[in-house]
Amino acid sequence: MLAVLFLAALAAWAVFAFNRLVRLRNQWRTAWADIDVQLQRRHDLVPQLVAAVQAYAGHERATLEAVTALRAQALTLTDPARLGQVETALEQALGRVLALQEAYPDLKASANFAQLQRDLVEVEEHLQYARRFYNGAVRDYNTAIQRVPDLLVARAFGFGEAGFFQAEDTGRGAVRVELAR
Repeated sequence: MLAVLFLAALAAWAVFAFNRLVRLRNQWRTAWADIDVQLQRRHDLVPQLVAAVQAYAGHERATLEAVTALRAQALTLTDPARLGQVETALEQALGRVLALQEAYPDLKASANFAQLQRDLVEVEEHLQYARRFYNGAVRDYNTAIQRVPDLLVARAFGFGEAGFFQAEDTGRGAVRVELAR
């Protein structure tokens, strides 16, 4: 009788642990989807921003082509670590595009460019929050699958470690974005 009770308790714990791990895995997957939404919003703004800058500063071709190429590369990636590197480069390139407004007064005065700047700042704020939430969800999930005794259930059912969304070491500084007034 005691053995049956022990096995029932063990089975109940295994079910509880499994369900908890599934919840945590779904939480980090949902968090990744939130990052993906914000990245898509950013990627949707890039062609509009490039077009607005081209109208005033068409000879800045190298900067605009770099932004376009990085956007195209980012759209093809799914690995959080590699995507983090490309997104950092894209963020820096967007900062260079926005800095062009200082050299082109007509661009700075453009209502369309000013609206695109505001939209980009809003996306960056949402993206920063989504990254923090994602990395917190990954931390909780990875901790759960590495902790004894949940580790036994995690290994038995193939729960693998999730990757953090990180910027490159060279891209850890904030990109300076100023709104036109």
